[in-house]
Amino acid sequence: MRTSQFFFTTLKEAPADAEVISQKLMLRAGYIKRAAAGIYTWMPLGLCVLRKVENIIREEMNAAGALELLMPAVQPFELWEESGRGPAYGPELLRFKDRHQRDFVIGPTHEEVITDVVRRDVKSYRQLPIHLYQIQSKFRDEIRPRFGVMRGREFLMKDGYSFHASFADLQREYDNMHATYSRIFTRLGLRFRAVAADTGAIGGTGSHEFHVLADSGEDAIAYCPESAYAANVELAEALAPAAPRPAASEPLTRVATPGQTACADVAQFLKVDLPRIVKSIAVVSEQADGGKTFTLLLLRGDHELNEIKAGKLAGLGAFRFASEAEVIEHLGCKPGYIGPVIGCGRSIRVIADRSVAVLSDFICGANVAGQHLRGVNFGRDLAEPEVADIRKIVAGDPAPDGKGRLDILRGIEVGHIFQLRRKYAEAMNCAFVDENGKSQIMEMGCYGIGVSRIVGVAIEQGNDERGIILPAAIAPFSVGIVPMGYHKNEAVRREADRLYADLRAAGVDVLLDDRDERPGVLFADLELIGVPHRLVIGERGLKDGQIEYKGRQDAAATMLPASDVLAFIREKLCAG
Repeated sequence: MRTSQFFFTTLKEAPADAEVISQKLMLRAGYIKRAAAGIYTWMPLGLCVLRKVENIIREEMNAAGALELLMPAVQPFELWEESGRGPAYGPELLRFKDRHQRDFVIGPTHEEVITDVVRRDVKSYRQLPIHLYQIQSKFRDEIRPRFGVMRGREFLMKDGYSFHASFADLQREYDNMHATYSRIFTRLGLRFRAVAADTGAIGGTGSHEFHVLADSGEDAIAYCPESAYAANVELAEALAPAAPRPAASEPLTRVATPGQTACADVAQFLKVDLPRIVKSIAVVSEQADGGKTFTLLLLRGDHELNEIKAGKLAGLGAFRFASEAEVIEHLGCKPGYIGPVIGCGRSIRVIADRSVAVLSDFICGANVAGQHLRGVNFGRDLAEPEVADIRKIVAGDPAPDGKGRLDILRGIEVGHIFQLRRKYAEAMNCAFVDENGKSQIMEMGCYGIGVSRIVGVAIEQGNDERGIILPAAIAPFSVGIVPMGYHKNEAVRREADRLYADLRAAGVDVLLDDRDERPGVLFADLELIGVPHRLVIGERGLKDGQIEYKGRQDAAATMLPASDVLAFIREKLCAG
């Protein structure tokens, strides 16, 4: 492509409302243009990158045995009512009525549509398994879209769905997709980790997220440098301390702590280590019969509650934090000084984290304003609690696989695979006849990749003060030719045109910058847009039969014989 024939728009400065580096650079490089909050036009340059990402995904999905189809972006709401997700999905689901006053939605995902497709035509076990996928725009009406294409309202996604006659076969395909996704992200040139994850609102059993590693990532990942273990911090297990609980050695005493409500302040006031403080978190669970259950969750003062883990405990479900009035009703004290040592006549459910269950002589609220209890011990001063893993892991915790210590890094989710099992198939009666002539509900898997998000996270992972540094596999152009004085020097123009034609004939994705601009502008734009290889043709070099080469991240340029340039570039591109 010649720049003079391309819609090429770069900016010296990013718009003031751009938040993260990928958003700033994509706008400056002319990859995208903002149409509305969280909605972008992909310009020709950005679309080059997006299509390369899309093609790698498509090649690997096809090679893995999946079949591509294309489902409608507009979906009848009755399918969402049938699955039971319609009311629960919330305001992110954009609904509207057609001229006949029938309800429709703009699809944020396609579990309902694909289940409807399969249940209509797949009737026998002989037609299973089947894996169907699409690459298509989705819409989620985010309350606060931000970070450019990484959290927009409209986005391009690869979503795939597999259907099986047995759970064992679903597990086989799940493993196939785990390996396929790993190949995809490797080919894309991204530094990533696959982590065990919570299934969230999608539902099902097994789940893995694929995270690109970046300091700007919203998600925290727990991983073990000594092993292959990795998990989202929401799911990572915090093992129980190996040492048993020491015997009680202090009497129970009440101490004045006026104005000290935060654990760190109490520890400082009493001159003790923070892990000796036990904080009580009051929560309320709404029961199916209309009743409410009040519970205290106990954590060490240096730990944080993991709401995902706690929400999976029997009887808690979708709990909420107790109001001040509810705390006073059950404990007789305002929040800030509450604790699990309850007076006679009161009975409160108490769940202690594993790290709290092994403490002795700990400090907690006394359920009296301005007072704490010191020397508290289970079995003596209060009943033995229920014990569960309810905290977030921290760096240095032992890895659940027993092979080292955990560390924490930041990641941006770009892919997610789920074992949906029968959640949607059962709700929508997606059944088949097995080899014994009996009707059975299908097992389902779901596999998603944020295609447009990948472009943003690749830039978050690869950039410098000059602009974008993309992996060669997805750069908008592999090679940029910069002729010095293209419109003024016949020899330079002739050599540039020859090299451009030779590279194109060799199948190289090449950009010839034939604009009548100063060399500094031409160099800066190539670096900004992320072209990995640059060839400079100048009058002085041509007299010696040489062309200048510089890689995007090279510190200095290299002079090459003009006759060797094509072979040199081929070797560079093959090396990756």
